[in-house]
Amino acid sequence: MASCLFCKIASGEIPGKTVFSDDRIYAFEDIAPKAPFHALVIPRRHVARLSELEASDAPLAGELFVRAAAIAKERGFSDFRLVVNDGAGAGQSVFHLHVHVLGGRPFTWPPG
Repeated sequence: MASCLFCKIASGEIPGKTVFSDDRIYAFEDIAPKAPFHALVIPRRHVARLSELEASDAPLAGELFVRAAAIAKERGFSDFRLVVNDGAGAGQSVFHLHVHVLGGRPFTWPPG
């Protein structure tokens, strides 16, 4: 999607601090981190929100979570948090599906 911030970051049109990149997934550091380590893992294909995925998208959803966990482990975190917000009422501010990977500090529950 031409106007999507995350699509522009993934394509290199807007610079981002790359954490991981392949032909299906792009991960980059969050510009407003909520933990000592905070990255976003996104599909390169534009999907606005998790609830828009179809059953046929299950492999992509799985790849996002597996990659998010691998990134946390590669950074040395045995404990980490993954977050997906779905919709404005849940805290989603950029409408391109993304998984937050947070590590480097203790987390509490409920989150907020």
